[in-house]
Amino acid sequence: MLAALGLLVPALTTSNNIWAWSSVGASVLAALVLIWDWWRRRPGDPAAVAQSVDQHAVADDQRVVVSPEDVAEADTPPADEEPPEEDTDAADLLAVADLVDEVRVLDERPRYHLSSCSWLAGRPTLGLPVQEARQLQFTPCAMCRPDATLVARHRVAHRGSSDDVG
Repeated sequence: MLAALGLLVPALTTSNNIWAWSSVGASVLAALVLIWDWWRRRPGDPAAVAQSVDQHAVADDQRVVVSPEDVAEADTPPADEEPPEEDTDAADLLAVADLVDEVRVLDERPRYHLSSCSWLAGRPTLGLPVQEARQLQFTPCAMCRPDATLVARHRVAHRGSSDDVG
């Protein structure tokens, strides 16, 4: 697409037909590549399903891989059902509001999770600081209990650093 745009500029500035036809050709080629990619990734395609989950992982869009045994043993709600919200006490809520530890969120879902949450298995997630997730109105997952875990981790780290000082 960028090549087509790059060829369109000289076509418009020089009024030369070869540049215009080159731009059209590059646009058609880009459209064919996009159609081929869509065809390859369409839902229900056996070839797309056969690809492993980690081949689709991208730096900002990671998938958590869990073995089938872990999924069978996990106490996870059905795929369309959201896990319940963690009941966070007021003291932990204040501590979480200042933390910048990363949590995982799913697009169009209201919960944030720890990266080890079994409910995330095979789902594309995005990483956010917990403070930002809270500001964006995400709520903690009751299955992985991110608030309790992160606050406990924070308290242990601060207790260790205050012991070093005193």
